[in-house]
Amino acid sequence: MGKLSNIRRTKMLAQGGRCYYCDLPMWDPELDNAVPEICRAPAMRKYLRCTAEHLHPRSDGGANVAANIVAACWYCNTRRHQRKEPPSPDIHRARVRERMANGKWLAAQLKDISNAVGTGSGARRV
Repeated sequence: MGKLSNIRRTKMLAQGGRCYYCDLPMWDPELDNAVPEICRAPAMRKYLRCTAEHLHPRSDGGANVAANIVAACWYCNTRRHQRKEPPSPDIHRARVRERMANGKWLAAQLKDISNAVGTGSGARRV
């Protein structure tokens, strides 16, 4: 296990197992602790898997040091970096929290997935 995974795990535990951006519970396959209920559905495991999020991207000279890393779910981490010019962590966090409050971020996707899983029709792509 490398230094980055140790930092990621330490940050996840320090954040109470919650994503830095959306504040939903995450899971880490390297930890033996119980998987949060929201992450038990196979469709959700991908989206709420804990990742190491570099506040200052490595591509711009950011380092693999604890001060530059937070724990973020895969969904929030990838959405931040899909843009040509990723927003700052603070701007992305504010946007995610606003969208979560309006039911338009992962919260809306979770509802769709749980409805699809509950009806047996399979999970939709988010």
